[in-house]
Amino acid sequence: MHRDQDFDLRREGPANEEALTQDLELNTMLRAMAAGDQFLFDVARRAVLSSLADPAAIVYRQQVLADCLERPAVVREIYELAVTAIEGERKGFFGLFRASPDSVLYRSVQVLEFFVGLLQRLRAIADEYKSSFGSDGFVRLFEMLSKELDDEYFHALEDHLKELKFRRGTLLSTALGKGNKGVGYILRRLPTDQTWLKRIGNRSGYSFQIPERDDNGVRALADLRGRGINLVANALAQSTDHILSFFSMLRTELGFYVGCLNLHERLAEKNEPTCFPVPLPLGRPAFSAQGLYDVCLTLTLKARTVGNDVTADGKSLVMITGANQGGKSTFLRSTGLAQLMMQCGMFAPAQSFRANICDGVFTHYKREEDATMESGKLDEELSRMNGIAGAITSNCLLLCNESFGSTNEREGSEIARQIVRALVEAGIRVFFVTHLFDLAQGIYLQKKDTALFLRAERHTDGHRTFKLLEGEPLPTSYGEDLYRRIFGAAADATR
Repeated sequence: MHRDQDFDLRREGPANEEALTQDLELNTMLRAMAAGDQFLFDVARRAVLSSLADPAAIVYRQQVLADCLERPAVVREIYELAVTAIEGERKGFFGLFRASPDSVLYRSVQVLEFFVGLLQRLRAIADEYKSSFGSDGFVRLFEMLSKELDDEYFHALEDHLKELKFRRGTLLSTALGKGNKGVGYILRRLPTDQTWLKRIGNRSGYSFQIPERDDNGVRALADLRGRGINLVANALAQSTDHILSFFSMLRTELGFYVGCLNLHERLAEKNEPTCFPVPLPLGRPAFSAQGLYDVCLTLTLKARTVGNDVTADGKSLVMITGANQGGKSTFLRSTGLAQLMMQCGMFAPAQSFRANICDGVFTHYKREEDATMESGKLDEELSRMNGIAGAITSNCLLLCNESFGSTNEREGSEIARQIVRALVEAGIRVFFVTHLFDLAQGIYLQKKDTALFLRAERHTDGHRTFKLLEGEPLPTSYGEDLYRRIFGAAADATR
């Protein structure tokens, strides 16, 4: 996920996370990425809402994703190995008591033996496929696995595990401290160059045997043994925790790419185009796309969605007007989703897409009236815009959908005009969908080079193509078309 750091799943999202999720219908895309897996949903949500601010970091992640798209089966197998390791450690027979050094040691040995098989498979995958992956992320991962998990490592690990089962007994050393109490207990390795008969025949020193029913003696001996193996037990437990941590991070970081694979497969089933967008640094405004579509909308439809071509390079303001239900809100949503997808290193829902990175995406969509009737729609809209104004900074993107349409034309247009002017002057790019003709026409007549005007296409018979074309705002939104479509012949009969 990153070149020089781990992905932080617990990182807090943006302050406007709830509004962004609601307005862009983000959960629809996240559910497609998760494919029913809550963990994948959480990873995808955190990754999508944690935008990268460096084009180089975005390209790094895109290259890793390109490898995943080329070899999805390999990536899914590595991910499943990580899942197996975590779930096996958590749900298997390893969850036994951990109170005494003996139980800690026993559990750690069992867990480590379980991990060894998974690590060996992981190493085999690295050896088999390392030449097939070209991204820096996978190259470094496979090189690390081949280097750290070499044959010598596994031989040493297996030898230690055999010793730690103490099938030949336990050899301890200690010294006498104050009051002739044992201190400095150390677990010793048993000699490996003696046969069983030689060890029996070469005993030296004193020995004793505990009677069968001497429970206190057994407990005392177990206590002595526990003190001797305590350090080893703790060290082994830390080792298993370290390996488990590796599998956990592998699962988290690959989880994002598995989510991308799930979404890509859903889109490919419908022959929807995708591309790797070109992230551009901050500077002169840049935004252009071919076939840009709303990924969330297409996930809910059987048919393919209509994509839009737009060139808004050098434009700080994009005003979107035209016929009702002509695709304006859909285009606005596709813009926000494409920006978020680009800045988290994903592919974009378009044939081609390029844009500046931004420091944050904000949305101001119309809402239902306050259910408590404590305030009207305009009060609520102004309150939310005030909150946005306190959080938004230059180099951010603001998407407005029918903002300030809850009051009359003149008042709504004046409020919106002042806000838009202040935002654009502050270096914020604004995409604004509106039916306020006074607002749109007033800005259009200023003939500013930094403003682009798009209009939802409508044929003379009222048919909507859901395409947005450059065009001057019109004084009508063709609401009569909707009236005729809903009421049909009854509408003509009343004329």
